[in-house]
Amino acid sequence: MKALYAAAEMGLPDGCLAAGFVRNLVWDKMHGFSSPTALNDIDLIYFDPSNVSEERDRHIEKRLKRTVDLPWSVKNQARMHVRNLDQPYTSTADAMSYWVEVQTAVGASLDDNGEVVIIAPFGVDPLFDFTITLNTKRPKPLDFKRRIAEKRWLEIWPQLKVLNP
Repeated sequence: MKALYAAAEMGLPDGCLAAGFVRNLVWDKMHGFSSPTALNDIDLIYFDPSNVSEERDRHIEKRLKRTVDLPWSVKNQARMHVRNLDQPYTSTADAMSYWVEVQTAVGASLDDNGEVVIIAPFGVDPLFDFTITLNTKRPKPLDFKRRIAEKRWLEIWPQLKVLNP
């Protein structure tokens, strides 16, 4: 919750904590782990076409680290289409809909009342069905397989099954 509150304090448009922050927590709970697996980073994503500089993201990361000392990774999704060779994204959810795995495309934020809001372009059901699924918008099986191997998902969460290899 500390990370969600810190992210909310940044006031970023269409912002949420996403990727491994949500995915790993769910998989940990589903596998009955008593404590969460370590994260390489905490992905705070947002959508602001008015300022797409990487410098801004680094500045936000520094502000976040002063608030909560965690391994923050901040990325404005309004520029990520360039790196991914896609058409420009229209929102955070649209950008997430191009991520390699369906289960990774789930984000969480806090609304003005402190309630958790979920952003999930594929819904949340795939995250809870013990699968890792290649996104058909990003049909690169080699990238998909590489990510599964590098992140050791099947070793860490052995009940998971890979779909669309």
